[in-house]
Amino acid sequence: MNVVAILPAWNEGASVGAVVRGISRELIQTVIVVDGGSADATCAEAEAAGAEVVIERRPGYGRACLAGVARAAELGADVVAFLDASSAADPADLRAVLQPILDGHADFVLGSRTGGLADPGALRPIQRAGNRLATTLIAMLYGHSYSDLGSMRAIRLSCLTDLRMRELTHGWPVEMQVQAVRHGLRIGEVAIHYRRRQSGRSKVSGSVVGSLRAGVAILRVVVAHVGQG
Repeated sequence: MNVVAILPAWNEGASVGAVVRGISRELIQTVIVVDGGSADATCAEAEAAGAEVVIERRPGYGRACLAGVARAAELGADVVAFLDASSAADPADLRAVLQPILDGHADFVLGSRTGGLADPGALRPIQRAGNRLATTLIAMLYGHSYSDLGSMRAIRLSCLTDLRMRELTHGWPVEMQVQAVRHGLRIGEVAIHYRRRQSGRSKVSGSVVGSLRAGVAILRVVVAHVGQG
């Protein structure tokens, strides 16, 4: 299969190069870094590490993901994998996340940070509480129990296209999870390693304002599809 990895990035120059180099090219043919108008060396570091850079200056995490998906489709991708450009997640775990799809057992696989492999303290209390609330609501409203809302994930491109994703904010990952349930995709989860960021500050959990904004977007998206056909 033609597998493309997509990394949304904004001012991740200190980490993006190492993340790109850590992605196995035995499984993943192309790495796309979608830069959201970084003021640092994100683009240069990504290109030096062997990634293709796509520029998406309009704001929004979901918008950056969709820009990467559009480029992956142009490259004829069969599967797209997503991960952050920060140093928190281990890109070597993409192999485990992709395997159920490559083996024909799943259409969508979530890399779970709560599966017991995260370093102590890597997930902040506000992240754990937000995860618990959102996944509980998904289970109640849609009948599927996820353990996490983590950004490392893989999905068949044809299935992702069918989901008709439209969320442009940090609610984009949870929209994928809700829509995957609603569309009857074969869903898998794989425990992944997660560690404290080695550089910079998370745009989401690194501040109270960022956490609240992301939380509102996530909860809005969770309830948005209730009752839809």
